[in-house]
Amino acid sequence: MTHQCDEPVTQMHISPSMTVGELVNAMGKAGAYNGGSLCHAAEIYEQMLRDCDATKFFGLAGAMVPAGMGGIVSDLIRDGYIDILVSTGANLTHDIIEAIGCRHFHGTAFCSDIELRHDEINRIYDVYLPNAAFEHFEAFMQRVYGELEPKSTISISGLLRHIGSHLKTGILATAAQEEIPVYCPAVQDSMVGLQYWLFSQTNKVTVDAFADMPALLDTCFATKKAGALLVGGGVPKNFILQSMLMTPNGFDYAIQLTGDRPDLGGLSGATLDEARSWGKITEEAKAVTVYGDATITLPVLVAAVMERLSHA
Repeated sequence: MTHQCDEPVTQMHISPSMTVGELVNAMGKAGAYNGGSLCHAAEIYEQMLRDCDATKFFGLAGAMVPAGMGGIVSDLIRDGYIDILVSTGANLTHDIIEAIGCRHFHGTAFCSDIELRHDEINRIYDVYLPNAAFEHFEAFMQRVYGELEPKSTISISGLLRHIGSHLKTGILATAAQEEIPVYCPAVQDSMVGLQYWLFSQTNKVTVDAFADMPALLDTCFATKKAGALLVGGGVPKNFILQSMLMTPNGFDYAIQLTGDRPDLGGLSGATLDEARSWGKITEEAKAVTVYGDATITLPVLVAAVMERLSHA
């Protein structure tokens, strides 16, 4: 194989008036490491959002809402750039906490966690969340669950839509308003699930964990193309990518923002090329993984692409 040296690295120059889009374009001309990958991700994400035939999936893992990233997700839903959202239950828990008027607070990772425990403060790296927020959360959840029809059966997405209909802001509220399905296949692994268990001790409403599959797979069979933006990995990433396995289709666009390594064998670090071997992503798919902190890569990526779309 002959290797060509015909595309030189362009040195970056930063100007005071430079926009986010211009910065990402300059990173692409430098083209090295994850700066170059982020520019490539912007190119793929722009194509995906412009493709009217593409069903747009969004996977949300990691503690993104406590870090202030939830607003980006709700805005993307509002603006029609997410057709299907798959999230961890933890992110939805924190979304609800914010929506009912409680807040996450700036803290520090260099502290005594024993002292925080005594002060009834929970820590997510350098974000603090007082126990009082969960007291308000419990009161809200029990009230909302109490409005479910007795002895009924509901899907997980239906349960989340019910919760969202009682909120005015945030991811679940916006998804309910825009009629965008939110799937949370591991909802038990969250305070949303624990509060439902508490409710179920004195009430009979069945949450059917498999009830979401028909609508999801109907969408996958019917879609002409599919694209996914995956923030982190875990259950949301796998749930999204495996949704195409039952169909003759695969994902045509895929972007992964992760800080995990591929060589440990974990899904969160697994490359998107690996997904081609499973048929989850098509052989011709446009795909890229950007390694780094998603609290940096997600807002920069979305800002750059929104800028490009605004110039259309």
